[in-house]
Amino acid sequence: MCKALPLTLTLAALFIPVFCAFGDDFSAGPFFDNFPLTLSPGERTEIMGPFYYHQQNGSEKTVAFPPFYSHDVIPDIDATEINALYPLFTYVKYGTQWRAQFVELISFSGGLDPDNLNRHRISFYPFYFQQRSPDTNSNYTAFFPFYGHLKGRIFRDKIFFVMFPAYSQTQKRDVINDNYLYPFFNVRHGDGMHGWQFWPFYGSEHKVVTTLTNNWGDVQTNGGHDQYFVLWPIHLRETGGIGTASPEQFRADLPFFSWYRSPARDSTSVLWPFFNWIDDREKKYHEKELPWPFIITAHGEGKTALRVFPFFQKAHNATFKDNFYLWPIYRYNSVYAPPLDRRRTRVLMFLFQDTYEKNTATGKDEQRLDLWPLFNYHRDLEGNSRLQILALLESFVPGSPGIERNWSPLWSVWRYEKNPTTDANSESFLWNFYRRDASPGQKKISFFFGLYQYQSNQNQGTKKVRLFFIPVINRQPVHSS
Repeated sequence: MCKALPLTLTLAALFIPVFCAFGDDFSAGPFFDNFPLTLSPGERTEIMGPFYYHQQNGSEKTVAFPPFYSHDVIPDIDATEINALYPLFTYVKYGTQWRAQFVELISFSGGLDPDNLNRHRISFYPFYFQQRSPDTNSNYTAFFPFYGHLKGRIFRDKIFFVMFPAYSQTQKRDVINDNYLYPFFNVRHGDGMHGWQFWPFYGSEHKVVTTLTNNWGDVQTNGGHDQYFVLWPIHLRETGGIGTASPEQFRADLPFFSWYRSPARDSTSVLWPFFNWIDDREKKYHEKELPWPFIITAHGEGKTALRVFPFFQKAHNATFKDNFYLWPIYRYNSVYAPPLDRRRTRVLMFLFQDTYEKNTATGKDEQRLDLWPLFNYHRDLEGNSRLQILALLESFVPGSPGIERNWSPLWSVWRYEKNPTTDANSESFLWNFYRRDASPGQKKISFFFGLYQYQSNQNQGTKKVRLFFIPVINRQPVHSS
């Protein structure tokens, strides 16, 4: 056990002689405590309350100095995660892939891409972007706003710019856009398509019907379209799906009216976006919004809804439900799409949350309760449960490893865990100022910096009590001759 203590930790060194003398039953929480994990095989050592811990959970090892630093390693899957003042700095590695970032403005990443080439990226957002790979065709460098090339960034296949916004060119699939004094003047072309605009005064685009052969050798038809605008977004016209079985038409003179027509759906708006009528023949429902978003009614097989915002809403279809009363005081939504059965209740958004999920195929379920900032409770699919008091950030980012490792220890003044498989449970108050660990036939209690300690093992017939670290009861098993 002594070898498990990090020798580089000065505070830990103070407890090494005492710990080695007493063995596994030594406790001096919150200065020092070592105990087995309740919810999984392993052990954890905590020193100086919430400011240092290291934990072994199977092959997973975690070392942390909350809130400044945490380092988690899982050798079995070659995974590593480092957080410093999370989320300011993070480093994540999984196999050959890795990424490091500082407040999402400076980032470095690398690893093997789908073509098994080692690719590296550098980003100093929004000024500098770089990618290097053995495939020089995928390399790029961009120094914004002066000059640069980008590939596979910002939802575009390619981007090129010179003295942006003076000139830029973007490509997505076959469509190429040339922008001059972005966003004012634009010329674009693609497969059977061409268009231009002088925004916001006038723009137009035309595409003819084209065909495409897919991976199975089938020929698919890509519909054409015609569209233009005058004084965007006031006067808009668009005809789509030309040459297909589903032609579409859209007309708008905003904010006075707009309408959309297709074989599957019709919609009409007056004084957009307030008064709307929708006839969705594909999903089989009719909807009226009079005015949106305050009063909405919908009926049909695909959707049934009644909303009088902010007083109440009841909306559902075959899969989803979304109800609220006196929004945002109470809201309930659910999704039932076997094997997923998920239900969520919220009061005042994040103040109280109750999330329940069930796998209908296996019958296993889990539940999470949050009452901000008082507590967080979670029961997983295996029945393991954990209660934490207080919980200042957990309600906003549930299940975040960075929050759980770097921040939760600082304010989790009470922790309770229970494992139904092993029938073990534990509780800790004020960072082990009081701690109790129990499992069938065994119990260990430590209180007041370890000045009171109790330990018993009914299976071995032992019982130990220490006051001020002095043994007052030390019952050993009796062996018959």
